[in-house]
Amino acid sequence: MKKLLCTLLVLSGISFGVYAQQDAKAKAILAEVSKKYRSYDIVKTDFTFTLESPQNKVNEVQQGTLIAKAAANKYKVVMTDQDLISDGKSQWTYLKKDKEVQVSAADNSGDALNPAKIFTLYEKGYKYLYTGEKKAGAKTHQMIDLSPVDINKSYFKIRLTIDKAARQLVNVLIFDKNGNKYTYAIKSFVGNAKVPESTFTFDARKYPGVEVVDLR
Repeated sequence: MKKLLCTLLVLSGISFGVYAQQDAKAKAILAEVSKKYRSYDIVKTDFTFTLESPQNKVNEVQQGTLIAKAAANKYKVVMTDQDLISDGKSQWTYLKKDKEVQVSAADNSGDALNPAKIFTLYEKGYKYLYTGEKKAGAKTHQMIDLSPVDINKSYFKIRLTIDKAARQLVNVLIFDKNGNKYTYAIKSFVGNAKVPESTFTFDARKYPGVEVVDLR
C-alpha cells in the first residue's frame, strides 16, 4: 500500500499546461472514457497493483479494492496492510500492522490527484498519443501513451489500456525515471455501486485499540 500511496503522490501536483501536438484520436477516446466514468455516482473496482524494480530486485504484487465518489472527492482504498479513506474533508490512513490511523486534511484543489480521480488522471497536465490496438482474447484494447507536460516529474510515461467496446480503463502502467514500473490492472468495475455513506469515514469505535494521530 505504501507503494500505491507513493505512486499517487508522484502523480499529484499536476499543473494545467498548454497541450502541444495532441493526438486527436487519443483525445476522442479519452473523452469517451471520461464521459462514461463521470456518468456514475459511485464506482467500485477490484484491482491488482504490481511494482517491478529491477535495480532493487523487487517484484511486489498486491490485491486491492477501490470505492470512489469522484464528484465529492470521496474514496476508500482497501489493501492488505493499509486502508485509505476520505470523506472529502479529511483523509484517514489506517496502518493495520501498527494499529494506527493518521488523519490529515483532504486536498480538494483542482490539481490534486487522489484515488477518486485515478480514472481521469489524464485530463490535465499531459500530452497523449494513440499507439494502436491489440487483442486480448475476444476483446480489443486501445493503447494510449501519456507524457507529462512538466519534464521535471519523476516519471516519463504512463501507458493506458482501454477496453474499446466498454470504453473503460483496464490497465495503467507507469514508467519512472529510475527504471521502476507500477501497474494497476483493473479486475472488475461496477458503476453506480450501492454502498452506505459511512464507507467514506473512519469510525474509530469499530477499531478498539487503534491510536488516532491527527496531523491536521
